[in-house]
Amino acid sequence: MSERGIGILSTGSYLPKAEIGNEEVAERVGVTAEWIERKTQIRSRRFAASDEATSDLAARAGADALEQAGLSADEIDYIIVSTSTGDFPQPPTSYLVQHALGAYGAACFDVNVVCSGFVYALALARSLAALTPDTRVLVIGADLYSRILDFSDRKTAVLFADGAGAAVVGSVPAPYGIIGIDLASRGDAHHLIRVEAGGSRNPATAETVAEGGHFFKMDGRGVRDFVAEHVPPALVALAGRAGVGLGQVDHFVPHQANGVMLSEVVERAGLSNARTHRTLKKYGNVGSASVPVALDEANRTGALSDGDLVLLAGFGGGMSIGASLLTWGTGA
Repeated sequence: MSERGIGILSTGSYLPKAEIGNEEVAERVGVTAEWIERKTQIRSRRFAASDEATSDLAARAGADALEQAGLSADEIDYIIVSTSTGDFPQPPTSYLVQHALGAYGAACFDVNVVCSGFVYALALARSLAALTPDTRVLVIGADLYSRILDFSDRKTAVLFADGAGAAVVGSVPAPYGIIGIDLASRGDAHHLIRVEAGGSRNPATAETVAEGGHFFKMDGRGVRDFVAEHVPPALVALAGRAGVGLGQVDHFVPHQANGVMLSEVVERAGLSNARTHRTLKKYGNVGSASVPVALDEANRTGALSDGDLVLLAGFGGGMSIGASLLTWGTGA
């Protein structure tokens, strides 16, 4: 048998229909639309409809990826959903996605690594797909932040939005596929991004709801400092282990955290030669969906060519970093 690797066979995404401009958010938050764009480079974002939950977004993105791959739902062996905003505390959101797709032959589970989750899920998918040559894994990153935003907090309310992105992972011929993955966790910085109530330590009560304990909270300056210190070295190290320099990377597909922060990461990591794919101007920060949504747009617009070196990077709550380097293409 010829040498095989594990790679991305197809991509998909789904963004809710309701487009929310900076003017509407600025009025609710108490800033100006100009201030939002200057601080974040975001111009608009999408919020889910009242009858949409995270699993609905995820299933739509998954179906999109299956269609591009030319696969039916019953040809999928595993479904991994990365989300920090699941439909319920239980059951897992992936089971609801399985039901929506009719993929009853797939084993399913969730991962919650917040904005790094898609890359973590990709690492798991690579291991599962390596078990047998025909294994196919549907990996979905989906988040619905509009339901947990505190619109009196301008540090978070101007950034976050809703969306889902997906990829089908499976066997590809050499030299295509995933070259390397690097995952890093720093629990000592867990306080930087959090939802304080609703779990076993601080169960939801009338008091926690009144105090806003179910809202998403973030130490913006602390997150920015963490990313500046830890993300560029992690990317350099991953490329070094793969035997390439970051100057050789053709495409950089990062978590869409904040436009100003992304520019700083590109400069510090030495990625100026790569094309950085940005969707945050029109979609905002969609959490775990950021990387796969940006990857799907790059794929569907024809920006990616066979043999291109692509770097995916997620970073966020935990704190966590997930990066993957791959040679784009399926050999088809």
